[in-house]
Amino acid sequence: MQNLSKKVILVTGASRGIGATVARDLAAAGASVIVNFAGRKADAENVVSSITATGGKAIAIQADVSNSSQVRRLFDEAIDHFGRIDVLINNAGIMFTKPIKDTTDEEFSRMFDINVKGVFNTLRESATRLADNGTIINFSTSVNRIMVPGYASYVATKAAVEQLTRVFAKEVGTRGINVNSISPGPTNTELFTNGKSDEAIARLAGLSAFGRIAEPEDISRVVVFLASDDAKWISAQNIGANGGMA
Repeated sequence: MQNLSKKVILVTGASRGIGATVARDLAAAGASVIVNFAGRKADAENVVSSITATGGKAIAIQADVSNSSQVRRLFDEAIDHFGRIDVLINNAGIMFTKPIKDTTDEEFSRMFDINVKGVFNTLRESATRLADNGTIINFSTSVNRIMVPGYASYVATKAAVEQLTRVFAKEVGTRGINVNSISPGPTNTELFTNGKSDEAIARLAGLSAFGRIAEPEDISRVVVFLASDDAKWISAQNIGANGGMA
């Protein structure tokens, strides 16, 4: 386990799924954690309680990352409480699968508002407000590496995130901030499994070298490493965490 005892880490969309596991594992490694949530207050508070019950430090802060003023407030409250933010993890995101011909204007815009504008908003704040020598980890997807009908809008948002990652790494590198993205494959979360049959999940599991889909812990371990000082020389990269799927 990495030692993150001197780091203050903000995790967006951390009330459930991969984000909640990441928040708990970061706290277990010694970090002070800000659990951001949009609407699931009770879930976020449960994550905080599970961290503080074992001696960790965490607070929950509500903010819709697609709203720039709420993101500014998120940074304000986090810095007011902990004094600084060392690491930003952009996990918040939404996904639906539909052929392009069936996707509405509203669905397309909502996906980009959360998945792309949300990352843009937090990166813009981080440009001046993340601590020097900090770290940023953005969530992309391994579905970018294959062609799956129905995922066009989703992978378009994540392709944008990867490009934001690469360029922003060059923009803030002079402050010692490294910026990377991580691309999970299919993972056993509500976001992924909702609406999928057992047969569909088994078919996707078969794409992995290990014949299974990931558990949130498989992804979280990579995030904890990337948040540590051991990963400081890695920047502007996309890290695939997909069990050999792609």
